[in-house]
Amino acid sequence: MTSKQTILQAIKKSLPPEVPLPDLQGLGVCYENPEAQFAEILKAVGGSFFRVKDIEALNRELKNLKFYQNARKIVSLLPGVGEPTVDLESVEDPHHLEDVEVAILKGEFAVAENGAVWVTDRGLRHRAIYFITQHLILVVEAHQLVHNMHQAYERLAFINPGYGAFISGPSKTADIEQALVIGAHGPRSCTVFLVG
Repeated sequence: MTSKQTILQAIKKSLPPEVPLPDLQGLGVCYENPEAQFAEILKAVGGSFFRVKDIEALNRELKNLKFYQNARKIVSLLPGVGEPTVDLESVEDPHHLEDVEVAILKGEFAVAENGAVWVTDRGLRHRAIYFITQHLILVVEAHQLVHNMHQAYERLAFINPGYGAFISGPSKTADIEQALVIGAHGPRSCTVFLVG
């Protein structure tokens, strides 16, 4: 027996007995009103929330948003939502998106616990748009709202390569003299529409 095998056997004899993994079923807070919870947390992290019944109502609310009224460069990847002026598919270099003022993108689902929205790059040419736009608008189907991160992670699958992130509110940092700065590294605002 080699010295390596001797050491490994000694380690193996010293290991604690195996115990079963804990049951993770039923973990996580479930809210009486997850939509109200989501709206409250999103507001607390600097975001804005709208609940609309359909795309028509969403478009009406869009027109009331000051930053949307003044925007000249708008990206919308949702058919019938907003009035896009930039075709993301025609942009070769994502650096050319530096002056996009509003991006309207789909959120896969939302989490009431932390006001986050799960986004991916599926069907998206430049994922930089999530972070380079001045104002980010995420549209989520209302039935895609979950209570907590346990439920959120149950919905995730990492079978194929790709990109995904939880976005909760606009960009923020408090590194500089502990003063909260909104929009220092990314969107200055984040608005979430729950539709349905």
